[in-house]
Amino acid sequence: MGADEYGMKPYVLVILKTGENKTTDKEETNRLFRGHMENIQRLVKEGKLIVAGPLGKNDQTYRGIFILDVPTIEEANTLVQTDPAVKEKLFAVELFQWYGSAALKEYLPSSDKIWKFNP
Repeated sequence: MGADEYGMKPYVLVILKTGENKTTDKEETNRLFRGHMENIQRLVKEGKLIVAGPLGKNDQTYRGIFILDVPTIEEANTLVQTDPAVKEKLFAVELFQWYGSAALKEYLPSSDKIWKFNP
């Protein structure tokens, strides 16, 4: 799992925020969100995306998070730029080094076992 002697490893935490694209075109928004979800699924299949999910309403315009299984901010930035919603500035991103349990990779396989509805 790539753990160090403490059972930990580096990841990159991505915070998705409301971007500067304030389009009201429903078709465009739907297309970008569909591409966003397809990109998430692709990154999961590639083993790069470990955790993803939306955040509740807040004053900072934070919309969601990713935890990427990559060692550097640069590699993470390359991956998030493949997201159409990021490319089209519907989302802006902030990236942070994060040090967490190497067992985090077990989260998604465990989640697959308990879903009642597969998004």
